[in-house]
Amino acid sequence: MRRTVLKSKIHRAIVTETNIHYEGSLSIDADLLDAADILPFEQIHVWDVTNGSRIITYAILGERGTGVIQVNGGGTHHIKKGDVVIIATFTDLKSRDAKKHKPRVIFVDRENHVKDADDHDNDVGSEPETAAEPVVETVAKPRRAAKRKPTE
Repeated sequence: MRRTVLKSKIHRAIVTETNIHYEGSLSIDADLLDAADILPFEQIHVWDVTNGSRIITYAILGERGTGVIQVNGGGTHHIKKGDVVIIATFTDLKSRDAKKHKPRVIFVDRENHVKDADDHDNDVGSEPETAAEPVVETVAKPRRAAKRKPTE
């Protein structure tokens, strides 16, 4: 069996620009692409923390050292300049490899420069408090109604 697992993510970057007239994609500072092990034209998921929108597109090389995170094309209808986003990539692994896999997580500062990187070699919960993801509540499954004895 194969499993799709998180390969890498850039956590809580700020969108610096948008360009509706470009054909699509997300321009990302080359330093961030290198740090997160994302290749130009690699499929990426972009999750907008500000408004909850999610898009799937591909990465394109942005100017190195600028902190650029530019949404292009149709994505600009969902993600705006100034929005906080998480950019993620996934990989397909055999189950035995997936169990040992450690995703690469890049934390950025307010200018989208690498602040910290985590290969998840540390204990769970070691992420900085400012980089916490939204809490997801577990909803209990509804109980089945007790079987009733047929009435005579």
